[in-house]
Amino acid sequence: MCGICGELRFDKSAPDMGALKRMTAKLARRGPDHEGFFSGDVLAFGHRRLSIIDLSAHSDQPMVDKDLQLALVFNGTIYNYRELRAELLEMGYDFFSEGDSEVILKAYHAWGEKCVQRFYGMFAFAVWDMRDKSLFLARDRLGIKPLYYALDGAHLRFASTLQALLAAGGVDTSLDPVALHHHFTLHSVVPAPRTLLRGVKKLPPAHTMTFTAAGEVKLQRYWSLDATRPGNPLSEQEWLAATRAVLLRAVERHRLASDVPVGILLSGGLDSSLLVGLLADHVENLNTFSIGFEEVAGEPGHEFEYSDLVAQHFNTHHHKFALPNSAVLETLPEAIAQMSEPMPSYDVTAFYLLSEKVADEVKVVLAGQGADEVFGGYFWYPRMDAAQGSPLTRFSQHYFDRDHSEYLAMMSDAYAVPDVTSEWVSGELAQPQADEFLDEVFRLDVTGLMVDDPVKRVDNMTMAWGLEARVPFLDHELVELAARMPPSLKLKEGGKFPLKAVARGIIPDAVIDRPKGYFPVPALKYVRGEFLEKMRALLDSDACRKRGLYRRDYVEKLLADPEAHLTRIQGSKLWHLALLEWWLQINVDGASSAPA
Repeated sequence: MCGICGELRFDKSAPDMGALKRMTAKLARRGPDHEGFFSGDVLAFGHRRLSIIDLSAHSDQPMVDKDLQLALVFNGTIYNYRELRAELLEMGYDFFSEGDSEVILKAYHAWGEKCVQRFYGMFAFAVWDMRDKSLFLARDRLGIKPLYYALDGAHLRFASTLQALLAAGGVDTSLDPVALHHHFTLHSVVPAPRTLLRGVKKLPPAHTMTFTAAGEVKLQRYWSLDATRPGNPLSEQEWLAATRAVLLRAVERHRLASDVPVGILLSGGLDSSLLVGLLADHVENLNTFSIGFEEVAGEPGHEFEYSDLVAQHFNTHHHKFALPNSAVLETLPEAIAQMSEPMPSYDVTAFYLLSEKVADEVKVVLAGQGADEVFGGYFWYPRMDAAQGSPLTRFSQHYFDRDHSEYLAMMSDAYAVPDVTSEWVSGELAQPQADEFLDEVFRLDVTGLMVDDPVKRVDNMTMAWGLEARVPFLDHELVELAARMPPSLKLKEGGKFPLKAVARGIIPDAVIDRPKGYFPVPALKYVRGEFLEKMRALLDSDACRKRGLYRRDYVEKLLADPEAHLTRIQGSKLWHLALLEWWLQINVDGASSAPA
């Protein structure tokens, strides 16, 4: 919905408004409809607005309530804002706007830090409390909306993107060796609070952080995921009925919380097709959008066979975009410039290209992201389940991009660390409130890994075009329900059985019974031609050699036969190395020279 930023001074000096304006300039694409600033004492906010709910100026931000002595910047959507507004009205609060932003202000005044437990939605926000000069930061349960920050003894700065913080200046841009190990082991995931840069952190999902003007910090977790069976066992039919009811409620919430038309990103897979089926009777002339590319090495670059079938079945207003692979290569620098952290997943650029087209038609879309993690749709889950050994062994041998020994053979001595990723994964899997090994895996994926891969990918690429993407399969009530299901129910009939059962009779059987597909951009998997030459140029560049990240013998091995070196989940190892170097050249090199 928006881009937010702010600065809190701990040295009693005035915030740097020049730095704030540089940050909002970097956030302009996330919020093309309005720019606003607030400055009060040692705190300043900046905001770029994408108008979705209450399109009037009454909901412009930063939003200040002089009577309550509170100021707010907010990115996201509170889907139950109408119900909360009604409750707050009964409590005696008066409202000057019709949107969800003011509901956050009143809710914070009424319930304090616990207000986040009342919100259904995706959000990252900051509230400045003028009464005690404290700053309250919050991020939604599943980390759908991002919140980065840079903290030192003099000040805190925060923003919706890492690039905005770099634009403010004074950020330590040296690389964090622990984060690099995570990045190259977990399919580019760097778990919060780390990022690849030592000077930038991110607020973990389901957490709040409170700062005093003196620099005191309090970090609190307000939600965790229970992955144990309920005390009263449910039958299969009861689980399926509950899934249908909660999913319908989630989709309805996501549809109704908007004062502009809502479309759907239709890949042709089960998840997005089911969203179309659930909304088609409720939205007149529903807009759906699909994209595809040329095949490479015999692998198709689209799933139009299925997206066309769904669009025709429900008579949607369908938009189909078939692009040449040259468009991917041409657009990659733009897409990389919008990545808050480097993301080598093949579909990142596809989302960027699709979002550009979609933003010409609508401001809000629903997307199917999260369903595979929540309901067990990926091929590696049953393989992990069948494996032997410790939980770490069962997980790592089917997920890790590289074993620790390969990481050490790839990276220069300056970035050698112990096997920190195995340590982190072991600790996460061992957390309480999980009955079975796959319960541990699903919980880790939903609360730790998914956040910094598909979820971040969708936010970054859609918001780069002022397009808000909503993910109903990550409604926290639906996630909580699925977490308590027996893993065997999710994996039945090849995975995602509860969703397949709900979809039966709603969408065509051909979509339900098709093999699992992935958003295909084969030109980044089978690296050849211009793509190979670009990656070679990046990895042979002076910047890359001076950076000294990679051992040259490892780079040469990948360049000699790139298609022979894929990760366990079929990612190109060469693209992974090249993408990080490209991201650093575009986003970081020279950033340290920005004004402090």
